[in-house]
Amino acid sequence: MNARRRRSIFRRLCLAVSLLGALASAQAQDVVFTKDGRTQAVEVVGVSGSNLQVKVGAGTIGIPLTNVARVKMDPPAGYAKAVRAYQARDFGTALAETKVLAEKYRGLPADWARQLSAMLGDIYVAIGNYEAAEAAYAAFEKGYPGAGSTQSNVGRARIAVAQKKWDEAKKLLDPVAAEALASKNLGAGPVLAYSQTFALLGQIKEQAGDLQGALEDYLRTVALYYHDPAAVADAQKRADEIRQQNKTLAVP
Repeated sequence: MNARRRRSIFRRLCLAVSLLGALASAQAQDVVFTKDGRTQAVEVVGVSGSNLQVKVGAGTIGIPLTNVARVKMDPPAGYAKAVRAYQARDFGTALAETKVLAEKYRGLPADWARQLSAMLGDIYVAIGNYEAAEAAYAAFEKGYPGAGSTQSNVGRARIAVAQKKWDEAKKLLDPVAAEALASKNLGAGPVLAYSQTFALLGQIKEQAGDLQGALEDYLRTVALYYHDPAAVADAQKRADEIRQQNKTLAVP
């Protein structure tokens, strides 16, 4: 093979590598879908006030959240660590990781961002700081108007369950459960709230001695409303304990 031929092949290889790198970079970009039908490949920086902050070229601009339909963005570093720590009941680590990310991305229309924002309140409940939990749920409601009120009510029900105010919790959860069961699309609506609702209703029924009803609600979270990994893990654990201790119960 002559030198000219080798140089030609080398240039083609370099071009191919460059194109692959560009493709990988483009695939890694975040995408903002606005309500006026446009899409924009950007780098999401976070949320500030009522604006989604994105990096475009060398600068940063704000896009009003009221005009953002959804955002395609992988969870940031720290998300998986926060969820794992919460599931492992390592609340110190979970709080440290979740608080920073929840405050940075609250209002971002992405499931992982909603989960982090709600989980911040859940962590405060777990460590007994109910005042901070209430503030976190109120911030969630402000960051996600509309569906956020459902999630914040589920959070307040979590506080009531922790304080053993069973009737108060049930009053908050029953409308959410009815809404979930009436929906024909299991992936629609405030699905994180649905996951948590049935997990909490299971606890309420379990303490009241309704083990069959509790098992059914736990398994609803596991099998139907599985969008919140932390709620699923807790519901699965509780369901397994009920079945191990009560062999005669019918599995739904």
